[in-house]
Amino acid sequence: MAKDNGLSPQTHGAERLNPPSAVLAIAQTLIRAGHESWFVGGAVRDALLGHSNLDWDIATSATPPEVQRLFRRTIPVGIDFGTVGVLDSAGVMHEVTTFRRDVQTDGRHAVVEFGASLDDDLARRDFTINAIAYGPETRELHDPFDGQSDLEKRLVRAVGTAGDRMREDRLRALRALRFAARFGFAIEQETWSAILESAPHLGRLSMERVQQEIEKTMAQVERPGDAFRLWRDGGAFASLAPALASLSDVALATLDRLPRATSADESIRTANRLTALVLDLTPVQARDMLRELRFSNERVRWIGDLVERWHALEAPIRDALGDADCADATVRRWVSAIGRTRVDAFFTVLAARFAAEQGQAHAAISERVKGVWELASQMALRDPVETGDLAVDGGDLMKAGIKAGPQLGAALRALLEWVLDDPARNTHDQLLARARELAGDQPHA
Repeated sequence: MAKDNGLSPQTHGAERLNPPSAVLAIAQTLIRAGHESWFVGGAVRDALLGHSNLDWDIATSATPPEVQRLFRRTIPVGIDFGTVGVLDSAGVMHEVTTFRRDVQTDGRHAVVEFGASLDDDLARRDFTINAIAYGPETRELHDPFDGQSDLEKRLVRAVGTAGDRMREDRLRALRALRFAARFGFAIEQETWSAILESAPHLGRLSMERVQQEIEKTMAQVERPGDAFRLWRDGGAFASLAPALASLSDVALATLDRLPRATSADESIRTANRLTALVLDLTPVQARDMLRELRFSNERVRWIGDLVERWHALEAPIRDALGDADCADATVRRWVSAIGRTRVDAFFTVLAARFAAEQGQAHAAISERVKGVWELASQMALRDPVETGDLAVDGGDLMKAGIKAGPQLGAALRALLEWVLDDPARNTHDQLLARARELAGDQPHA
């Protein structure tokens, strides 16, 4: 049985909670050993909202060493802060964290002490909707800050004094914006005022934490434009990414037209949304900002290249879509400039941007974009669009009289241009004949 701790749990809403058997077994092991054990945080919140959540975290009166002694397989994932990862029978890790209270904070890190009560532990949490605990043995809810009421009101409210919560951890301001957008909630006025007051101090956060918050927003929020509008209007961009301080409503609307990640396509969909976020920046600005936010070199390169192609091709593509007919050679040149591996991502973002600009009133243009996109995708798979696709290589050209060095590269690019007009020209004999013309051995046709 759980210890008598004087709590007065509530039963309202508890019927919606159904923790997985593996994590229930961990909680029951703690209870049998004489320790309090409660499910806390996002899983409780999401269950009450009717959403699925795989991460069921446990808060306990057991200290980290006691947790490690109780379970055969553990990982000290954050032991200085009281968190031990416990592996279930299937090898899945579940976080078990000792009740704690903050004794010192600096806006980035907290010094904690153990030996706290459940109420102490809940009082140090960010928002009322995340400060609800569920007892696995009694199947009752403990909700000292009335988080269930805020769930019903669709409201993000800080626990206790909002300004204190933001000063303790500046990341909470960004988390509030994400939760509001993710669930379609409003932000309670005192909490919003504290977010505005906190904005100039967000630079104290590590860029890694900011980057993770951006990634979570892109992955979790159906309409990330709603979240980043709050970033813009609340001053977060001005402090953390000044190049985006005046982010346009069109850019925000573009984000909302791009699907969020699923487990199967998380990387590319998140990259598409990030590309849309920085599309109005110059390529140099986009790359610099992403580097400052500690995105990986691969992601910086991919997104920076897409932004560069956008600035080079957006105007001619826009002009061509207004024509009655768009020549195959023109589309093939776009594919060559974009790069075959980037074609789908480029047109995904382009279609979302054009749709955001035009709304539903320009369905004909949307159909034109779709048609060009399909043609470009076919060409990327089928046609020669890179010098490596040519039926000759540098050795062949040197035999044809082209000298090694810059001339060789220029000749390969010239041959590619010739082939982009007509892929049927991409044969060994035709390209060698053309190469001899380029070398001056024959008069130009």
